[in-house]
Amino acid sequence: MKQPLASQVEREVTIPAERAALTGDLTVPAGAKGIVLFAHGSGSSRHSPRNVWVAAQLQRAGIATLLFDLLTGAEEERDAHTREHRFDIPLLGRRLVHATRWTDTQPDLATLPLGYFGASTGSAAALVAAAERRDRVRAVVSRGGRPDLAGAAVLPRVAAATLLIVGGSDETVLDLNRRALSAMACEKRLDIVPGASHLFEEPDALERVAALASEWFVEYLVVETAS
Repeated sequence: MKQPLASQVEREVTIPAERAALTGDLTVPAGAKGIVLFAHGSGSSRHSPRNVWVAAQLQRAGIATLLFDLLTGAEEERDAHTREHRFDIPLLGRRLVHATRWTDTQPDLATLPLGYFGASTGSAAALVAAAERRDRVRAVVSRGGRPDLAGAAVLPRVAAATLLIVGGSDETVLDLNRRALSAMACEKRLDIVPGASHLFEEPDALERVAALASEWFVEYLVVETAS
């Protein structure tokens, strides 16, 4: 369970995205030196327990986090029956771009170095948005992601330092990540968590994901800013 830090500020926010309004949970530790926007996977939401847990570890490293719903309530309800939105990567990528623009309008966030954390299909959305906002996005971390869904034309355009984390037992996704990695021209790395499945439900697997993500964001957001 998430244990809030006494010195951090938490608030629910509304993010305008074209004709939609997206709900998010923003947490800003005292003296935050960066911010990470989370893109959840298909069929999930900002309440994803795995993403919430990883976000808590980033907050302890001094990084602000924004977990938000990529779809509106009405879209989620429709998607539950039709699945028309969960694999609409261009739409999800645009929603992440809108969240980035919203971040830049907030006085306490606008100057913070920015990164993305994507899970499953959210990883593809993160890479699509990173390719569009090359000027703003410094780092991307993917957990059990489908970077291949971003498209062959997008992957070479990503400039942000990108870490792909995959479970060692998630063989199909591991192969897709290896192929995607080879198509990328940015600073990049693939880390395999031995014995972990797609959801990283095994003992200590999610802890390893959080540690790898924290190290990556500290290196490419916090350290780069301080240097």
